[in-house]
Amino acid sequence: MPKLPDRVLPEDPVHRPLERFWPYAELPEQPTDEELTRLHPELKGAVFGAAATPFSISVVFPAFDGEQYARAQELARAADEYVEVEVDGETRHRARFYPGDRPDRLRDLYEQVGHLDGTEILIDDRPLPYARELWLPLVWFLIR
Repeated sequence: MPKLPDRVLPEDPVHRPLERFWPYAELPEQPTDEELTRLHPELKGAVFGAAATPFSISVVFPAFDGEQYARAQELARAADEYVEVEVDGETRHRARFYPGDRPDRLRDLYEQVGHLDGTEILIDDRPLPYARELWLPLVWFLIR
């Protein structure tokens, strides 16, 4: 049996692929923390399994015109978790609150954006029936 050479390919490549494939992209093997926060919660749960997170209420609202928009953005950025995403060319803000210690922050944001048609209230990242009518008033009882 003949001995196989140690290296089959030449040291310097003879053929260079098209420019768009050269040099190869050096992507990290693990997603960054920023990429993980931008994942939709249902996708994150499917990929990484259910996370043991505390009870949360999220307010998701679209960009809108008016004086209240700057204040709404400020309140949303002060949330425990905040993500701004583009959905079908529309900017949506997602602010997650853990209402146990400071439920007034959630109420202040809801007062700014609750009247908008595109505003969603999510309980543990899921749209539940009566989230506005039942869950939010229950949280308001925590305000001293």
